Amino acid sequence: MSDRPLRLVLCWHMHQPEYRDTQTGEFKLPWTYLHVIKDYVDMVAHLEAVPSAKAVVNFAPILLEQIEDYSNQVNSFLHDRIAIKDPLLSALADPSVSADPERRLKLLHDCRKANRERQIDRYPVFRKLTEMAEWIQTHQDAINYINSQFIADIIVWYHLAWMGETVKLTDSRVQRLIEKGSGYSLHDRIEILEIIRDLLSKVLYRYKSLARKGRIELSVTPYAHPIMPLMLDMRSAKEAMSDIQLPALEEYPGGAERVHWHLAKGVQTFKHFFGFEPKGCWPSEGSVSEATLKVLTDFGFKWAASGGNVLRNSLNAVDMTARTSIHHPFRLESADINCFFRDDGLSDLIGFEYSKWHADDAVADLIQHLENIANFSTEESVVSIIMDGENAWEYFPDNGYHFLSALYQRLAEHPRIELTTFSECLEQNIAAVMLPKLVSGSWVYGTFSTWIGDADKNCGWDMLGDVKKAFDKVVSSGALTEHDLALAEKQLAVCEGSDWFWWFGDYNPGEAVSDFEQQYRLNLTNLYRLLGEEPPTYLALSFTQGSGAPAMGGAMRRGNAIY
Repeated sequence: MSDRPLRLVLCWHMHQPEYRDTQTGEFKLPWTYLHVIKDYVDMVAHLEAVPSAKAVVNFAPILLEQIEDYSNQVNSFLHDRIAIKDPLLSALADPSVSADPERRLKLLHDCRKANRERQIDRYPVFRKLTEMAEWIQTHQDAINYINSQFIADIIVWYHLAWMGETVKLTDSRVQRLIEKGSGYSLHDRIEILEIIRDLLSKVLYRYKSLARKGRIELSVTPYAHPIMPLMLDMRSAKEAMSDIQLPALEEYPGGAERVHWHLAKGVQTFKHFFGFEPKGCWPSEGSVSEATLKVLTDFGFKWAASGGNVLRNSLNAVDMTARTSIHHPFRLESADINCFFRDDGLSDLIGFEYSKWHADDAVADLIQHLENIANFSTEESVVSIIMDGENAWEYFPDNGYHFLSALYQRLAEHPRIELTTFSECLEQNIAAVMLPKLVSGSWVYGTFSTWIGDADKNCGWDMLGDVKKAFDKVVSSGALTEHDLALAEKQLAVCEGSDWFWWFGDYNPGEAVSDFEQQYRLNLTNLYRLLGEEPPTYLALSFTQGSGAPAMGGAMRRGNAIY
């Protein structure tokens, strides 16, 4: 048993892909602002409430830009009545709540996209409105007999259900609107927009303020969240899965240059919002390879992190598993950067199991696991709990309020557990274990199977390869102005994001697959048009459908494939 407290790093990754049609500026999906008002404000409020708590919070740069855009749009509407380019959010301010029957059906459909047990059924009025909306969806002619008040009330309730628990407990405006229950006026709907404006405009400053005080560490991912190892060398997917089927593309053209672009743009964007350069990088999806760590070293990052199975695969490759704990920083012999590895078991308990437990029991169980690790540690250890910072909480009662409150408070007070950050661990000179070899992989299963290998995912890569070749041809011709080149580079980055490939495949839910593959085809089409090229005809056709029912709707994965 070590004399030092067990160091624990809680790392929350905040990430949404680019949901805008970059040609029109319209948000095609509302998840960025909904997660702001529910999850990002709740997480920072929990951290603010326990001064001795610490955590690492990672932001995808393309998410930061969308938060800023939403904040500016809502402000512009409230001050100058400039239209908001998000159909669901703008519906709050529509005086007639849209008289168009198709638009009304779409609103009723969209206002049911919430956790049924935790967000809808929690409120009897919202549950009743939802049941009526479901009936209307199966009897669509009835939409002509539905009045505007019904539409207004379900839109209001949808946004109230998505409000963070800390907002519901502290904002008297939200409390009044919940208490009112029905008959919401245009004034009420404008008031919700004002609440959303306040949350959007302050949320990033609140994180920045905690970082300045040393209470959290902020870190970054590459700009649009690409899978860097696959861009650097697509064959790296074979290191953890030798039989994986690669796309016909085989190699992403100019991948190293694009990785450098994403990292440089990501750091630039991060610095724009927070005023300093990050010390650490959570590579998109914890995806790492030896080449990736070398690039991160060149960019000056002091730490990176990945999944526990990446470490296990790497230790197995050099016969170090039997004598090496995962609870340390590691350093690849060929790259001067420390790498921390996720404790998949503990992280997945939070993500998939504790939502079914009483909050006090769940926190006690987690602490028991940590105490067991401390009991068997003979040297300074660092446990890394790394997980999605936004999608788990809707499965908990009250958006995880009771669990997170108890978690931070009990950990901060625990005599044998020290909440810390990755950078603080390095500043305290915790010895890194040298790693002779790194087997490429991600935090999901230790492989890249979530993003490549499936026929539909490979098709997506081949489409991306086609547009990249068109991009390279047009750029080399010198046909683009400096301004148009910058737009095309950014649009290419959006196409290179990991999220599109995450959702391709029939094991995912049909509606989510449809939403993301449509957005992907739109992104590729927009890039061809920016290049002055005619989009291929295949972009007019859907190429992947889903019919699965994965846990948590497919928005999260377990670190291990088999439990």
